[in-house]
Amino acid sequence: MTVIQQVSGNRMKIIMFFPLLLLVCSVSADQTETAGQQSCPQDTHAALRELTASLAVQNERITVLQRENQVLSNQGAIEQQTEIDQLKLQSKELEAKLESQKMEINQLKQLSEGQARKLETELQNQRTEANQKNQQQHVKQVAFSASLLDQGEGYTGPFNAHTTLIFKYVVTNIGNAYNPYTGIFTAPVRGAYHFDWKVLGRDNTVAGAYLFRNEENIFLAYESQSHGWTSASNAASLLLEVGDQVSVRLWAGSTIYDNDNHHTTFSGHLIFTM
Repeated sequence: MTVIQQVSGNRMKIIMFFPLLLLVCSVSADQTETAGQQSCPQDTHAALRELTASLAVQNERITVLQRENQVLSNQGAIEQQTEIDQLKLQSKELEAKLESQKMEINQLKQLSEGQARKLETELQNQRTEANQKNQQQHVKQVAFSASLLDQGEGYTGPFNAHTTLIFKYVVTNIGNAYNPYTGIFTAPVRGAYHFDWKVLGRDNTVAGAYLFRNEENIFLAYESQSHGWTSASNAASLLLEVGDQVSVRLWAGSTIYDNDNHHTTFSGHLIFTM
């Protein structure tokens, strides 16, 4: 219960007590008309004055308390509003800090993703470079040597046109650049290559064979005699691009021979890359 409520209660008690006092004085006057006829009104007026004064004091106290209560209420409202404003400000600061942290996290995430992509790219480049180095190391090892027949003996030719010879007996084919099914060497890398070939003829025959780069006639190995064995050989160093083809073609009208001793041969190797 507040002070104002207590004062209001006292005021109500005074107001209720005043009619009761008048009633008592009236009864007393009927019973003692002679002795107390003049004293009761005097007492009533005195009590009334006292009650009026007390009521005025109570009213003044109520007014003061109401003012104090209003002041306290206003101060409480101001303090409460100030606290609310501070909480709102703190909330805004926290929201701003949270947003800043989100942006920082996103930046770190993007940076992390960018670094991951960069590392992946670098790793891929390293793998590619390693593969290229391995391939270069591999293609630097190019050499082959083969003879015309893989078994038995026999003659090849004559033909009406230059015919590619297929050297079937392969003793060396490092890098697998020579194809024993077509007789064609295919350059795996740009560089300088060296080739040599030899053919064997017999008994009044012409033994001859060309070295071709793609469809270009490079050199000819040729020999002819009336009786006995005859042989011809030649060699060339060529600059080849990747995919260039080199082959030995039998000269039109000539006949060559080979057996288990492998007289007719075709060889080549990479000198250096360029």
